[in-house]
Formats: sequence, C-alpha cells, structure tokens
Amino acid sequence: QVQLVESGGGLVQPGGSLRLSCAASGSIFSIAAMGWFRQAPGKQRELVAIITSGGTATYADSMKGRFTVSRDNAKNTVNLQMNSLKPEDTAVYYCYCVTVKPYWGQGTQVTVSS
Repeated sequence: QVQLVESGGGLVQPGGSLRLSCAASGSIFSIAAMGWFRQAPGKQRELVAIITSGGTATYADSMKGRFTVSRDNAKNTVNLQMNSLKPEDTAVYYCYCVTVKPYWGQGTQVTVSS
C-alpha cells in the first residue's frame, strides 16, 4: 500500500498563489507517475497535472502557464505551484500516484475568493 498526504491548501484571493505538496510513503518500489487532480462541487474529478519519473509533465489546458508541477524522486514528493488563481480553480485537490495501481490522497481544499 501507498499513502499520500497532501498539504498547502487554503483560501486565497483571485490572482494569488498557493503551493500544494504531497508526500508518498509505504510500499514504494517504483512510482511511474505522480500528480494532481481536482474536483469542484457538482463536477467530475479532472486532471490538473501529471509528471513522470523522468520529469515529463502534462497539464490540463486551463492550467498551462499558471500551474507548475515538480517532483523529487528521491523523497517521493510532488508539488504543485499555482499562480494567477481564479475563482474557478476552487476545488478539492487530490494527490495521485501510480505504481502497479493508482493511489489517491485524502484531498486538500483550495478556495479562491475575495
């Protein structure tokens, strides 16, 4: 089993920034990809960004240029730097990783509001 623990969510004004972090622990042998998804009220969970062990990152179109995902393979951590936040970025953000199967964190709330 793999455990994922997120931190860094909170309330921020439009145009502001937040940094999310996630640490993986447990039966970690080879994490192929790590990243972030989010789910807003009444909506389906959607991809935010994914990064492979080799450092290749993929972003959802609406996050390109504003969000940056990074990863430390030695520490099994993944971070998400979110800039120029908009009210529509309000959601619960979930850390994600995949080894032989996918794992999810418990989620951290991000609220963008004035």
